[in-house]
Amino acid sequence: MSVPLLKIGVVLSTMAMITNWMSQTLPSLVGLNTTKLTAAQGGYPDRSIGVLPANPEESWQVYSSAQDSEGRCVCTVVAPQQTMCSRDARTKQLRQLLEKVQNMTQSIQVLDQRTQRDLQYVVKMEDQLRGLETKFRQVEENHKQNIAKQYKAIKAKMAELRPLIPVLEEYKADARLVQQFKEEVQNLTSSLGLLQQEMGAYDYDDLHSRVISLEERLRACMQKLACGKLTGISDAITIKTSGSRFGSWMTDPLAPEGDTRVWYMDGYHNNRFVREYKSMADFMTSDNFTSHRLPHPWSGTGQVVYNGSIYFNKFQSNMIIKFDFKTSTISKSQRLDNAGYSNTYHYAWGGHSDIDLMVDEGGLWAVYATNQNAGNIVISKLHPLTLHIIQSWTTNHPRRSAGESFMICGTLYVTNGYSGGTKVYYAYHTNSSTYEYIDIVLQNKYSHISMLDYNPRDRALYAWNNGHQVLYNVTLFHVIRSEQL
Repeated sequence: MSVPLLKIGVVLSTMAMITNWMSQTLPSLVGLNTTKLTAAQGGYPDRSIGVLPANPEESWQVYSSAQDSEGRCVCTVVAPQQTMCSRDARTKQLRQLLEKVQNMTQSIQVLDQRTQRDLQYVVKMEDQLRGLETKFRQVEENHKQNIAKQYKAIKAKMAELRPLIPVLEEYKADARLVQQFKEEVQNLTSSLGLLQQEMGAYDYDDLHSRVISLEERLRACMQKLACGKLTGISDAITIKTSGSRFGSWMTDPLAPEGDTRVWYMDGYHNNRFVREYKSMADFMTSDNFTSHRLPHPWSGTGQVVYNGSIYFNKFQSNMIIKFDFKTSTISKSQRLDNAGYSNTYHYAWGGHSDIDLMVDEGGLWAVYATNQNAGNIVISKLHPLTLHIIQSWTTNHPRRSAGESFMICGTLYVTNGYSGGTKVYYAYHTNSSTYEYIDIVLQNKYSHISMLDYNPRDRALYAWNNGHQVLYNVTLFHVIRSEQL
């Protein structure tokens, strides 16, 4: 009986490896240079990378790549010096279109290589699953020779594994879809090359519409890869040991490329000073920091730094304050109507943690409770500039029973406690207004978690654990369904 159990362990280990790989590497494959979100919509600012050719007069110059407000990939291109034909507007449009397709070709080639490699793992896993099913049938045929308890355990495990086979089929379908993208781009590149040689041989409008259609499908593919469902949390990684039992620390998910400043706030009330460390390395190895004095003391540990400003709950109130670090002034303040405060609806550990501010891929959120919702958790999406509530969701989970919570891809994840054995056990999905109970272990290394927040840029959880600043890597699971593209 040890052989089937060993097979199950191999399959589960392999599945964990694939889902972890998919969440950490695929989002960076589908962009031209890097993933970008729009800050104005609560996402990321455009980041561009300059590329300078060795001989600007004889080659195309790609100065930047980014995404527009609709999420489409956009390249800024300067054509080389040409002959009199370059003055022709039609020729210039064709060259720009060809360059755009060539950029997509490079992106798809990289995605295709990684997808084929992933497909090899999937095929191996499928063989192992089917082999395990064959073993189970053999055990079932000879059930009289097995102990009833072991037989039931194997059968239950097979019931869990059998639904994974259709999921593996989805991965194979995704690989075929990428191959189709690759073939379409190759055909368009060939057609555009011939069109440059023989003007008027093809319908320019038709080719342009084909490029736009392909670009939209690629953008849809990228959007599906950007988010996923939480399936695992790594062991705690201790970054530093400092401060009191309670506090918060974070980095800015919308900081410019290369900006790795760390923000540090010790305690949960009657404190106004925020420490700024120049980098994560400085935070880990030194006590060199700049101190910022806030106009009001904060309440709880639910602060967040977002796009150069810190958002915090003013002590003994339900007032949300946005403080700009560059100008050292309050840029906006807004009351969170009906939200409890001053330990009315706190997390299980107390600490004036009534209002928890957080960010994810979608923007800024507030998690709190109200009398109107009987002390149960309320989730509100906030506008980062005005702090007005865009939309709210009421849940059935008591705020005081939650250890901590965090948002990932529009889903609120709640822990069952803050001390001892801890796990993420409740998830509320704002995209469908539904909830479910889950079971994901969260290593509580130092026995008291007073802050837990997700950073969408790092794809990691930041935690304050009994005077220790720790990180957790997360595993997100997502499947692209080809019929939806």
